[in-house]
Amino acid sequence: MPVKKFAALAKKYKTPKAVQNWLRSFQYNRKQTLYSAKMAIEKNAAHCLEGAFAAAAILELNGYPPLIMSFESIDDLEHVIFIFKKNNKWGSIAKSRDPGLHGRSPKFKTLRALAWSYFDPYIDYTGRITAYQIAHLDDLGVDWRNSSKSVWPADKYLVDLPHRPMISSNVRFNRAKARYKKKGPILTGPFWW
Repeated sequence: MPVKKFAALAKKYKTPKAVQNWLRSFQYNRKQTLYSAKMAIEKNAAHCLEGAFAAAAILELNGYPPLIMSFESIDDLEHVIFIFKKNNKWGSIAKSRDPGLHGRSPKFKTLRALAWSYFDPYIDYTGRITAYQIAHLDDLGVDWRNSSKSVWPADKYLVDLPHRPMISSNVRFNRAKARYKKKGPILTGPFWW
């Protein structure tokens, strides 16, 4: 997708909240792909990393660096979100099958606090976040903006990237898992868009 197309989207969706709302209109991509921002936008479909690419391609034209946060989980079903800073607070934009793993408004003083906001909603029958890390998309070694093919080296880069541990108590985990079994996914929170 030419820079011109990203520029048109950046003019239409000027804020992280607007991009999060736009990304919600995408279908969740269940295929074994790793689309670039261009391909995700053309197909109107994305999983978490593809959604982060699309958000970054638009928001970098509005002054936000292309930064992501990668989560590791005990079930090897990782999650990736686009992160941004506004008024010295951190927020995120995300695409997921689960609305509880979508973006957060910029209310978090630290990246660690933002990461912890995903801990309880991540828990289901198999998931539990164990670590997180930050990456700049330009370090992935692929054309995450415009490639017409899947950019699998980006996934390998994130898997190999050392992550910061998130040590959680079994009491908290078991309480959240029991809640999930009884009520299903957590769908809302105080800072969720």
